[in-house]
Amino acid sequence: MTAVSNANLATLLTTSAAKFFERIAIRLDDAAVPYGALDAGSQRVAGLLKDLGVEPGDRVGIMLPNTPHFPLAYYGALRLGAVVVPMNPLLSKREVAYYLDDSGAKLLLAWHGFAESAEGGAEQAEIDAQVLLVEPEDIAKRTAAATPVEGVAHKDRDDTAVVLYTSGTTGQPKGAELTHGSIGSNVDASIGLFQPTKEDVFFGGLPFFHVFGQTCTLNVSVASGSEITLLPRFDPTMALDIIERDSVSIFMGVPTMHGAVLNHPGRTKFDTSSLRLFVSGGSALPIEVLRGIEKAFDAPILEGYGLSETSPVASFSRVDLPLKPGSIGVAVDDVQLRLVNDDGEVVGVGEVGELQVKGPNVMKGYWKNPEATAKAISEDGWFSTGDMAKVDEDDFYFIVDRKKDLIIRGGYNVYPREIEEVLYEHPAVAEAAVIGVPHEELGEEIAAAVGLKDGQSVTPDELQEYVKGQVAAYKYPRHVWIVDALPKGPTGKILKREIVVPRQPTSA
Repeated sequence: MTAVSNANLATLLTTSAAKFFERIAIRLDDAAVPYGALDAGSQRVAGLLKDLGVEPGDRVGIMLPNTPHFPLAYYGALRLGAVVVPMNPLLSKREVAYYLDDSGAKLLLAWHGFAESAEGGAEQAEIDAQVLLVEPEDIAKRTAAATPVEGVAHKDRDDTAVVLYTSGTTGQPKGAELTHGSIGSNVDASIGLFQPTKEDVFFGGLPFFHVFGQTCTLNVSVASGSEITLLPRFDPTMALDIIERDSVSIFMGVPTMHGAVLNHPGRTKFDTSSLRLFVSGGSALPIEVLRGIEKAFDAPILEGYGLSETSPVASFSRVDLPLKPGSIGVAVDDVQLRLVNDDGEVVGVGEVGELQVKGPNVMKGYWKNPEATAKAISEDGWFSTGDMAKVDEDDFYFIVDRKKDLIIRGGYNVYPREIEEVLYEHPAVAEAAVIGVPHEELGEEIAAAVGLKDGQSVTPDELQEYVKGQVAAYKYPRHVWIVDALPKGPTGKILKREIVVPRQPTSA
Protein backbone atom coordinates (compact mmCIF):
# COMPACT_ATOMS: atom_id res chain seq x y z
CA MET A 1 0.00 0.00 0.00
CA THR A 2 1.46 3.33 -0.96
CA ALA A 3 2.76 5.47 1.87
CA VAL A 4 -0.06 7.94 2.55
CA SER A 5 -1.18 9.63 5.75
CA ASN A 6 -4.44 7.64 5.73
CA ALA A 7 -3.66 3.93 5.87
CA ASN A 8 -7.34 2.92 5.50
CA LEU A 9 -7.60 0.02 3.04
CA ALA A 10 -10.61 1.75 1.48
CA THR A 11 -8.15 4.17 -0.14
CA LEU A 12 -7.08 1.31 -2.42
CA LEU A 13 -10.51 1.63 -4.05
CA THR A 14 -10.75 5.42 -4.03
CA THR A 15 -7.31 5.77 -5.60
CA SER A 16 -8.05 3.30 -8.40
CA ALA A 17 -11.51 4.77 -8.99
CA ALA A 18 -9.91 8.16 -9.58
CA LYS A 19 -7.52 6.64 -12.14
CA PHE A 20 -9.71 4.01 -13.81
CA PHE A 21 -13.25 5.35 -13.37
CA GLU A 22 -14.79 3.50 -16.32
CA ARG A 23 -12.67 0.34 -16.24
CA ILE A 24 -14.39 -2.86 -15.07
CA ALA A 25 -13.47 -3.74 -11.48
CA ILE A 26 -15.77 -6.69 -10.74
CA ARG A 27 -17.53 -9.02 -13.17
CA LEU A 28 -20.05 -11.79 -12.45
CA ASP A 29 -21.33 -13.41 -15.65
CA ASP A 30 -23.13 -10.59 -17.53
CA ALA A 31 -22.97 -8.10 -14.65
CA ALA A 32 -20.00 -5.73 -14.77
CA VAL A 33 -19.20 -3.06 -12.17
CA PRO A 34 -16.76 -0.28 -13.18
CA TYR A 35 -14.40 1.22 -10.60
CA GLY A 36 -16.41 4.45 -10.46
CA ALA A 37 -19.62 2.56 -9.69
CA LEU A 38 -17.88 0.36 -7.10
CA ASP A 39 -16.57 3.45 -5.33
CA ALA A 40 -19.96 5.21 -5.45
CA GLY A 41 -21.67 2.04 -4.22
CA SER A 42 -19.28 1.74 -1.27
CA GLN A 43 -20.14 5.33 -0.35
CA ARG A 44 -23.83 4.44 -0.17
CA VAL A 45 -23.16 1.24 1.78
CA ALA A 46 -21.20 3.33 4.28
CA GLY A 47 -24.14 5.71 4.43
CA LEU A 48 -26.59 2.87 5.07
CA LEU A 49 -24.39 1.43 7.82
CA LYS A 50 -24.16 4.86 9.41
CA ASP A 51 -27.95 5.20 9.31
CA LEU A 52 -28.20 1.83 11.10
CA GLY A 53 -26.03 3.07 13.92
CA VAL A 54 -22.60 1.72 12.94
CA GLU A 55 -19.75 3.92 14.12
CA PRO A 56 -15.97 3.86 13.56
CA GLY A 57 -14.44 0.91 15.42
CA ASP A 58 -17.69 -1.09 15.47
CA ARG A 59 -17.49 -4.63 14.09
CA VAL A 60 -19.57 -5.50 11.04
CA GLY A 61 -20.06 -9.13 10.03
CA ILE A 62 -20.00 -9.83 6.28
CA MET A 63 -21.54 -13.21 5.45
CA LEU A 64 -21.58 -13.01 1.67
CA PRO A 65 -20.47 -15.20 -1.24
CA ASN A 66 -18.29 -13.94 -4.09
CA THR A 67 -20.71 -11.52 -5.72
CA PRO A 68 -20.17 -7.78 -6.30
CA HIS A 69 -21.97 -7.22 -2.98
CA PHE A 70 -18.93 -8.42 -1.03
CA PRO A 71 -16.51 -5.68 -2.16
CA LEU A 72 -19.30 -3.10 -1.84
CA ALA A 73 -19.89 -4.13 1.77
CA TYR A 74 -16.18 -4.61 2.54
CA TYR A 75 -14.98 -1.22 1.30
CA GLY A 76 -18.16 0.47 2.55
CA ALA A 77 -17.58 -0.74 6.10
CA LEU A 78 -13.87 0.14 5.99
CA ARG A 79 -14.67 3.53 4.49
CA LEU A 80 -16.85 4.30 7.51
CA GLY A 81 -14.03 3.23 9.82
CA ALA A 82 -15.68 0.01 10.96
CA VAL A 83 -13.92 -3.33 11.46
CA VAL A 84 -14.87 -6.13 9.06
CA VAL A 85 -15.60 -9.63 10.41
CA PRO A 86 -15.67 -11.94 7.34
CA MET A 87 -17.89 -15.02 7.77
CA ASN A 88 -18.40 -18.12 5.65
CA PRO A 89 -22.02 -18.09 4.35
CA LEU A 90 -22.22 -21.81 5.15
CA LEU A 91 -21.80 -21.31 8.90
CA SER A 92 -24.41 -22.94 11.13
CA LYS A 93 -26.62 -20.96 13.54
CA ARG A 94 -24.40 -21.96 16.43
CA GLU A 95 -21.26 -20.83 14.62
CA VAL A 96 -22.85 -17.52 13.61
CA ALA A 97 -23.81 -16.90 17.23
CA TYR A 98 -20.23 -17.56 18.34
CA TYR A 99 -18.74 -15.18 15.75
CA LEU A 100 -21.20 -12.43 16.72
CA ASP A 101 -20.68 -12.88 20.46
CA ASP A 102 -16.90 -13.13 20.31
CA SER A 103 -16.43 -10.17 17.95
CA GLY A 104 -19.20 -8.08 19.50
CA ALA A 105 -20.47 -7.26 16.02
CA LYS A 106 -23.16 -4.58 15.93
CA LEU A 107 -24.52 -5.66 12.56
CA LEU A 108 -24.40 -8.65 10.21
CA LEU A 109 -24.72 -8.27 6.44
CA ALA A 110 -25.85 -11.71 5.24
CA TRP A 111 -26.81 -13.13 1.86
CA HIS A 112 -30.57 -13.67 1.68
CA GLY A 113 -30.10 -17.32 0.72
CA PHE A 114 -28.58 -17.99 4.14
CA ALA A 115 -31.19 -16.08 6.14
CA GLU A 116 -32.07 -19.02 8.38
CA SER A 117 -28.53 -19.43 9.70
CA ALA A 118 -27.87 -15.70 9.91
CA GLU A 119 -31.08 -14.75 11.68
CA GLY A 120 -31.12 -17.92 13.78
CA GLY A 121 -27.54 -17.30 14.87
CA ALA A 122 -28.33 -13.71 15.81
CA GLU A 123 -31.25 -14.94 17.93
CA GLN A 124 -28.98 -17.42 19.74
CA ALA A 125 -26.27 -14.79 20.30
CA GLU A 126 -26.02 -13.17 23.69
CA ILE A 127 -25.38 -9.75 22.17
CA ASP A 128 -27.99 -7.74 20.30
CA ALA A 129 -26.78 -7.74 16.70
CA GLN A 130 -28.84 -6.45 13.79
CA VAL A 131 -29.14 -8.63 10.69
CA LEU A 132 -29.43 -6.95 7.31
CA LEU A 133 -30.24 -9.48 4.58
CA VAL A 134 -28.63 -8.74 1.24
CA GLU A 135 -31.19 -9.41 -1.47
CA PRO A 136 -30.06 -7.70 -4.70
CA GLU A 137 -33.17 -5.63 -5.51
CA ASP A 138 -33.98 -4.72 -1.91
CA ILE A 139 -30.42 -3.78 -0.94
CA ALA A 140 -30.13 -1.66 -4.08
CA LYS A 141 -33.19 0.36 -3.01
CA ARG A 142 -31.92 0.75 0.54
CA THR A 143 -28.45 1.92 -0.45
CA ALA A 144 -29.87 4.28 -3.08
CA ALA A 145 -31.90 5.98 -0.35
CA ALA A 146 -28.86 6.40 1.93
CA THR A 147 -26.77 9.56 2.07
CA PRO A 148 -23.33 8.73 0.61
CA VAL A 149 -20.27 8.93 2.85
CA GLU A 150 -17.83 10.51 0.42
CA GLY A 151 -14.84 10.73 2.71
CA VAL A 152 -12.71 7.87 4.05
CA ALA A 153 -12.28 7.56 7.81
CA HIS A 154 -8.70 8.18 8.89
CA LYS A 155 -6.87 5.07 10.08
CA ASP A 156 -3.32 4.51 11.22
CA ARG A 157 -1.38 1.47 10.12
CA ASP A 158 -1.82 -0.28 13.46
CA ASP A 159 -5.59 0.24 13.59
CA THR A 160 -7.62 -2.96 13.24
CA ALA A 161 -9.22 -3.47 9.82
CA VAL A 162 -10.37 -7.10 9.91
CA VAL A 163 -11.01 -9.73 12.59
CA LEU A 164 -10.51 -12.97 10.70
CA TYR A 165 -11.40 -16.18 12.50
CA THR A 166 -9.06 -19.13 12.20
CA SER A 167 -10.36 -22.58 11.30
CA GLY A 168 -10.43 -23.74 14.89
CA THR A 169 -8.67 -27.10 14.53
CA THR A 170 -8.32 -27.09 18.32
CA GLY A 171 -11.07 -25.56 20.40
CA GLN A 172 -13.10 -22.55 19.32
CA PRO A 173 -11.89 -20.39 16.41
CA LYS A 174 -9.73 -17.42 17.37
CA GLY A 175 -10.07 -14.01 15.75
CA ALA A 176 -6.82 -12.87 14.13
CA GLU A 177 -6.73 -9.09 14.45
CA LEU A 178 -5.35 -7.83 11.11
CA THR A 179 -4.56 -4.16 10.74
CA HIS A 180 -4.75 -1.76 7.82
CA GLY A 181 -0.95 -1.84 7.84
CA SER A 182 -0.52 -5.62 8.02
CA ILE A 183 -2.89 -6.26 5.12
CA GLY A 184 -1.53 -3.24 3.26
CA SER A 185 2.05 -4.51 3.54
CA ASN A 186 0.92 -7.84 2.13
CA VAL A 187 -0.82 -6.12 -0.77
CA ASP A 188 2.42 -4.31 -1.59
CA ALA A 189 4.44 -7.53 -1.39
CA SER A 190 1.97 -9.43 -3.57
CA ILE A 191 1.91 -6.70 -6.21
CA GLY A 192 5.69 -6.96 -6.36
CA LEU A 193 5.39 -10.70 -6.97
CA PHE A 194 2.47 -10.85 -9.44
CA GLN A 195 3.21 -7.57 -11.25
CA PRO A 196 -0.49 -6.98 -12.09
CA THR A 197 -1.56 -4.13 -14.36
CA LYS A 198 -4.87 -2.57 -15.37
CA GLU A 199 -4.90 -4.97 -18.32
CA ASP A 200 -4.92 -8.08 -16.13
CA VAL A 201 -7.98 -10.17 -15.32
CA PHE A 202 -7.91 -12.13 -12.04
CA PHE A 203 -9.84 -15.36 -11.57
CA GLY A 204 -12.07 -14.76 -8.54
CA GLY A 205 -12.76 -18.28 -7.34
CA LEU A 206 -11.08 -17.95 -3.94
CA PRO A 207 -13.70 -16.84 -1.39
CA PHE A 208 -13.24 -13.28 -0.23
CA PHE A 209 -14.18 -14.19 3.33
CA HIS A 210 -10.90 -16.13 3.39
CA VAL A 211 -7.66 -14.19 3.85
CA PHE A 212 -5.99 -15.53 0.66
CA GLY A 213 -8.84 -14.40 -1.59
CA GLN A 214 -9.38 -11.18 0.32
CA THR A 215 -5.77 -9.95 0.30
CA CYS A 216 -4.22 -11.50 -2.79
CA THR A 217 -7.19 -11.35 -5.16
CA LEU A 218 -9.57 -8.60 -4.02
CA ASN A 219 -7.21 -6.03 -2.52
CA VAL A 220 -4.32 -6.69 -4.92
CA SER A 221 -6.56 -6.44 -7.96
CA VAL A 222 -8.32 -3.28 -6.76
CA ALA A 223 -5.01 -1.65 -5.85
CA SER A 224 -3.74 -2.41 -9.37
CA GLY A 225 -6.81 -1.32 -11.31
CA SER A 226 -7.21 -4.87 -12.58
CA GLU A 227 -10.45 -6.77 -13.21
CA ILE A 228 -11.78 -9.70 -11.16
CA THR A 229 -14.17 -12.17 -12.76
CA LEU A 230 -16.07 -14.04 -10.08
CA LEU A 231 -17.07 -17.66 -9.60
CA PRO A 232 -19.08 -17.94 -6.34
CA ARG A 233 -18.72 -21.72 -6.13
CA PHE A 234 -15.73 -23.42 -7.71
CA ASP A 235 -16.33 -25.84 -10.54
CA PRO A 236 -13.49 -26.74 -12.96
CA THR A 237 -15.70 -26.70 -16.06
CA MET A 238 -17.08 -23.27 -15.21
CA ALA A 239 -13.57 -22.07 -14.31
CA LEU A 240 -12.25 -23.06 -17.74
CA ASP A 241 -15.26 -21.44 -19.40
CA ILE A 242 -14.62 -18.18 -17.50
CA ILE A 243 -10.91 -18.25 -18.43
CA GLU A 244 -11.86 -18.45 -22.10
CA ARG A 245 -14.83 -16.03 -21.95
CA ASP A 246 -13.14 -13.25 -19.96
CA SER A 247 -9.50 -13.77 -21.02
CA VAL A 248 -8.29 -14.48 -17.50
CA SER A 249 -4.57 -13.79 -17.16
CA ILE A 250 -3.90 -14.54 -13.46
CA PHE A 251 -5.38 -17.71 -11.99
CA MET A 252 -5.53 -17.58 -8.20
CA GLY A 253 -6.24 -20.89 -6.49
CA VAL A 254 -5.47 -23.54 -3.90
CA PRO A 255 -3.81 -26.81 -4.99
CA THR A 256 -7.10 -28.69 -5.38
CA MET A 257 -8.33 -26.01 -7.81
CA HIS A 258 -5.15 -26.22 -9.86
CA GLY A 259 -5.37 -30.01 -9.89
CA ALA A 260 -9.04 -29.99 -10.91
CA VAL A 261 -8.40 -27.65 -13.85
CA LEU A 262 -5.27 -29.55 -14.91
CA ASN A 263 -6.98 -32.96 -14.81
CA HIS A 264 -10.27 -31.85 -16.37
CA PRO A 265 -10.99 -34.30 -19.20
CA GLY A 266 -12.13 -31.50 -21.53
CA ARG A 267 -9.38 -29.02 -20.71
CA THR A 268 -7.87 -28.85 -24.18
CA LYS A 269 -11.24 -27.83 -25.68
CA PHE A 270 -11.02 -24.44 -23.94
CA ASP A 271 -8.89 -21.51 -25.08
CA THR A 272 -6.61 -20.77 -22.12
CA SER A 273 -3.95 -18.84 -24.04
CA SER A 274 -4.67 -15.64 -22.06
CA LEU A 275 -3.21 -17.15 -18.88
CA ARG A 276 0.20 -15.70 -17.99
CA LEU A 277 0.48 -16.68 -14.31
CA PHE A 278 -0.83 -19.22 -11.80
CA VAL A 279 -0.68 -18.47 -8.08
CA SER A 280 -1.06 -21.18 -5.45
CA GLY A 281 -1.43 -21.06 -1.67
CA GLY A 282 -3.52 -22.37 1.19
CA SER A 283 -1.77 -25.74 1.40
CA ALA A 284 1.19 -27.60 -0.10
CA LEU A 285 1.20 -27.83 -3.90
CA PRO A 286 2.04 -31.36 -5.06
CA ILE A 287 5.12 -31.32 -7.29
CA GLU A 288 3.35 -33.31 -10.01
CA VAL A 289 0.58 -30.69 -10.16
CA LEU A 290 3.15 -27.88 -10.37
CA ARG A 291 4.96 -29.54 -13.27
CA GLY A 292 1.68 -30.43 -14.96
CA ILE A 293 0.35 -26.86 -14.81
CA GLU A 294 3.51 -25.33 -16.28
CA LYS A 295 3.60 -27.89 -19.08
CA ALA A 296 -0.12 -27.83 -19.93
CA PHE A 297 -0.62 -24.05 -19.85
CA ASP A 298 2.89 -22.84 -20.72
CA ALA A 299 2.75 -20.42 -17.80
CA PRO A 300 4.69 -20.22 -14.52
CA ILE A 301 3.05 -21.09 -11.22
CA LEU A 302 4.13 -19.33 -8.05
CA GLU A 303 3.66 -21.15 -4.76
CA GLY A 304 3.33 -19.16 -1.58
CA TYR A 305 2.95 -19.79 2.10
CA GLY A 306 1.12 -17.97 4.83
CA LEU A 307 -1.58 -18.05 7.47
CA SER A 308 -4.54 -15.97 8.57
CA GLU A 309 -2.26 -14.54 11.27
CA THR A 310 0.26 -13.27 8.67
CA SER A 311 -2.28 -11.44 6.46
CA PRO A 312 -1.52 -14.08 4.86
CA VAL A 313 1.67 -14.13 2.77
CA ALA A 314 5.00 -14.87 4.43
CA SER A 315 6.99 -16.41 1.55
CA PHE A 316 6.65 -16.97 -2.19
CA SER A 317 8.54 -18.40 -5.09
CA ARG A 318 9.50 -15.78 -7.66
CA VAL A 319 9.74 -15.66 -11.43
CA ASP A 320 13.18 -14.02 -11.17
CA LEU A 321 14.61 -16.82 -9.02
CA PRO A 322 15.23 -20.50 -9.80
CA LEU A 323 12.21 -22.78 -9.60
CA LYS A 324 12.65 -25.28 -6.79
CA PRO A 325 9.73 -27.75 -6.88
CA GLY A 326 8.39 -28.44 -3.42
CA SER A 327 9.61 -25.12 -2.04
CA ILE A 328 7.44 -22.30 -0.71
CA GLY A 329 10.08 -19.89 -1.94
CA VAL A 330 11.82 -17.14 -0.04
CA ALA A 331 10.61 -14.55 2.47
CA VAL A 332 8.61 -11.72 0.87
CA ASP A 333 9.74 -8.11 1.17
CA ASP A 334 10.16 -6.80 4.75
CA VAL A 335 9.41 -10.24 6.26
CA GLN A 336 11.87 -12.44 8.18
CA LEU A 337 11.70 -16.22 8.55
CA ARG A 338 13.58 -18.59 10.82
CA LEU A 339 13.42 -22.20 12.04
CA VAL A 340 13.69 -23.18 15.69
CA ASN A 341 13.82 -26.44 17.64
CA ASP A 342 11.75 -27.32 20.71
CA ASP A 343 14.16 -25.34 22.87
CA GLY A 344 13.70 -22.21 20.77
CA GLU A 345 17.19 -22.45 19.25
CA VAL A 346 17.65 -21.56 15.57
CA VAL A 347 18.50 -24.66 13.50
CA GLY A 348 20.88 -24.85 10.56
CA VAL A 349 20.57 -25.49 6.83
CA GLY A 350 18.86 -28.79 6.07
CA GLU A 351 17.58 -29.31 9.61
CA VAL A 352 13.88 -29.51 10.45
CA GLY A 353 12.47 -26.83 12.76
CA GLU A 354 9.28 -24.92 13.46
CA LEU A 355 8.81 -22.00 11.08
CA GLN A 356 8.52 -18.56 12.68
CA VAL A 357 7.60 -15.28 10.98
CA LYS A 358 8.39 -11.67 11.87
CA GLY A 359 7.38 -8.55 9.98
CA PRO A 360 4.72 -5.91 9.30
CA ASN A 361 2.36 -8.61 8.03
CA VAL A 362 2.00 -10.32 11.42
CA MET A 363 -1.34 -9.79 13.16
CA LYS A 364 -1.77 -7.45 16.11
CA GLY A 365 -2.92 -10.45 18.14
CA TYR A 366 -5.93 -12.66 18.76
CA TRP A 367 -9.08 -10.66 19.42
CA LYS A 368 -9.79 -10.43 23.17
CA ASN A 369 -7.41 -13.34 23.83
CA PRO A 370 -4.14 -12.08 25.35
CA GLU A 371 -3.17 -15.56 26.59
CA ALA A 372 -3.31 -17.09 23.10
CA THR A 373 -1.55 -14.02 21.68
CA ALA A 374 1.33 -14.33 24.15
CA LYS A 375 1.67 -18.03 23.33
CA ALA A 376 1.77 -17.38 19.56
CA ILE A 377 3.89 -14.21 19.38
CA SER A 378 7.15 -13.79 21.31
CA GLU A 379 8.04 -10.55 23.08
CA ASP A 380 10.37 -9.66 20.22
CA GLY A 381 7.69 -10.20 17.57
CA TRP A 382 8.26 -13.74 16.24
CA PHE A 383 5.03 -15.58 15.35
CA SER A 384 5.13 -19.38 15.72
CA THR A 385 3.32 -21.01 12.79
CA GLY A 386 3.12 -24.60 13.98
CA ASP A 387 4.56 -25.73 10.62
CA MET A 388 7.74 -27.78 10.34
CA ALA A 389 10.16 -26.81 7.59
CA LYS A 390 13.71 -26.93 6.26
CA VAL A 391 15.76 -24.21 4.58
CA ASP A 392 18.49 -24.65 1.98
CA GLU A 393 21.68 -22.70 1.36
CA ASP A 394 19.80 -20.24 -0.91
CA ASP A 395 17.22 -19.36 1.79
CA PHE A 396 14.46 -21.32 0.04
CA TYR A 397 12.08 -22.87 2.54
CA PHE A 398 10.44 -26.28 2.28
CA ILE A 399 7.44 -27.17 4.42
CA VAL A 400 7.81 -30.66 5.84
CA ASP A 401 4.42 -30.78 7.55
CA ARG A 402 2.19 -29.36 10.21
CA LYS A 403 3.72 -29.85 13.64
CA LYS A 404 0.43 -31.34 14.78
CA ASP A 405 0.21 -33.61 11.69
CA LEU A 406 3.53 -35.30 12.44
CA ILE A 407 3.06 -39.08 12.74
CA ILE A 408 5.28 -40.86 15.25
CA ARG A 409 5.32 -44.55 14.33
CA GLY A 410 7.24 -46.72 16.76
CA GLY A 411 9.49 -43.81 17.68
CA TYR A 412 10.16 -42.79 14.06
CA ASN A 413 8.98 -39.41 12.74
CA VAL A 414 6.94 -39.63 9.54
CA TYR A 415 5.93 -36.43 7.73
CA PRO A 416 2.69 -37.03 5.78
CA ARG A 417 3.56 -34.65 2.95
CA GLU A 418 6.52 -36.81 1.88
CA ILE A 419 4.22 -39.82 1.45
CA GLU A 420 1.53 -37.71 -0.24
CA GLU A 421 4.05 -36.51 -2.84
CA VAL A 422 4.78 -40.14 -3.77
CA LEU A 423 1.07 -40.94 -4.06
CA TYR A 424 0.50 -37.92 -6.33
CA GLU A 425 3.13 -39.28 -8.70
CA HIS A 426 0.95 -42.32 -9.42
CA PRO A 427 -0.87 -41.68 -12.74
CA ALA A 428 -4.27 -42.70 -11.34
CA VAL A 429 -4.21 -40.45 -8.26
CA ALA A 430 -6.04 -37.11 -8.23
CA GLU A 431 -5.77 -36.32 -4.52
CA ALA A 432 -4.37 -37.92 -1.40
CA ALA A 433 -4.18 -37.35 2.34
CA VAL A 434 -1.94 -39.24 4.75
CA ILE A 435 -2.89 -39.34 8.42
CA GLY A 436 -1.95 -41.20 11.59
CA VAL A 437 -4.35 -43.72 13.14
CA PRO A 438 -4.05 -45.20 16.65
CA HIS A 439 -2.04 -48.42 17.06
CA GLU A 440 -1.68 -50.37 20.32
CA GLU A 441 2.00 -51.24 19.93
CA LEU A 442 3.43 -48.53 17.66
CA GLY A 443 1.44 -45.60 19.00
CA GLU A 444 0.40 -44.54 15.50
CA GLU A 445 0.11 -46.27 12.15
CA ILE A 446 0.24 -44.59 8.74
CA ALA A 447 -2.97 -44.43 6.70
CA ALA A 448 -3.84 -42.91 3.32
CA ALA A 449 -7.17 -41.84 1.81
CA VAL A 450 -6.94 -41.49 -1.96
CA GLY A 451 -9.20 -40.02 -4.65
CA LEU A 452 -8.73 -41.13 -8.26
CA LYS A 453 -8.80 -39.27 -11.56
CA ASP A 454 -11.86 -39.73 -13.77
CA GLY A 455 -11.74 -42.99 -15.67
CA GLN A 456 -8.78 -44.35 -13.69
CA SER A 457 -8.71 -47.44 -11.50
CA VAL A 458 -6.20 -48.85 -9.06
CA THR A 459 -6.51 -51.01 -5.97
CA PRO A 460 -5.41 -50.04 -2.44
CA ASP A 461 -2.89 -52.90 -2.49
CA GLU A 462 -1.36 -51.60 -5.73
CA LEU A 463 -1.02 -48.10 -4.27
CA GLN A 464 0.52 -49.50 -1.14
CA GLU A 465 3.11 -51.42 -3.13
CA TYR A 466 3.81 -48.35 -5.25
CA VAL A 467 4.68 -46.25 -2.21
CA LYS A 468 6.48 -49.12 -0.47
CA GLY A 469 9.02 -49.25 -3.26
CA GLN A 470 9.96 -45.57 -2.91
CA VAL A 471 10.22 -44.84 0.81
CA ALA A 472 11.81 -46.35 3.92
CA ALA A 473 10.07 -49.44 5.27
CA TYR A 474 8.64 -47.63 8.30
CA LYS A 475 7.06 -44.87 6.17
CA TYR A 476 4.72 -46.55 3.71
CA PRO A 477 0.99 -46.57 4.59
CA ARG A 478 -0.28 -49.82 6.10
CA HIS A 479 -3.87 -48.71 5.55
CA VAL A 480 -5.04 -47.42 2.16
CA TRP A 481 -8.58 -46.82 0.97
CA ILE A 482 -10.20 -45.19 -2.05
CA VAL A 483 -12.71 -42.33 -1.63
CA ASP A 484 -14.96 -40.51 -4.09
CA ALA A 485 -13.62 -37.19 -2.78
CA LEU A 486 -11.69 -35.94 0.22
CA PRO A 487 -13.41 -33.49 2.60
CA LYS A 488 -12.51 -29.88 1.86
CA GLY A 489 -12.91 -26.48 3.44
CA PRO A 490 -14.38 -23.37 1.78
CA THR A 491 -11.20 -22.68 -0.20
CA GLY A 492 -10.82 -26.28 -1.36
CA LYS A 493 -8.15 -27.12 1.21
CA ILE A 494 -8.23 -30.78 2.25
CA LEU A 495 -9.49 -31.13 5.83
CA LYS A 496 -7.64 -34.06 7.35
CA ARG A 497 -9.52 -33.80 10.63
CA GLU A 498 -12.75 -34.68 8.80
CA ILE A 499 -11.46 -37.81 7.06
CA VAL A 500 -13.46 -40.85 8.09
CA VAL A 501 -11.29 -43.93 8.56
CA PRO A 502 -13.09 -47.14 7.55
CA ARG A 503 -13.40 -49.76 10.28
CA GLN A 504 -11.47 -52.36 8.32
CA PRO A 505 -9.21 -50.54 5.85
CA THR A 506 -6.96 -52.46 3.54
CA SER A 507 -3.86 -53.44 5.47
CA ALA A 508 -0.61 -55.27 4.86
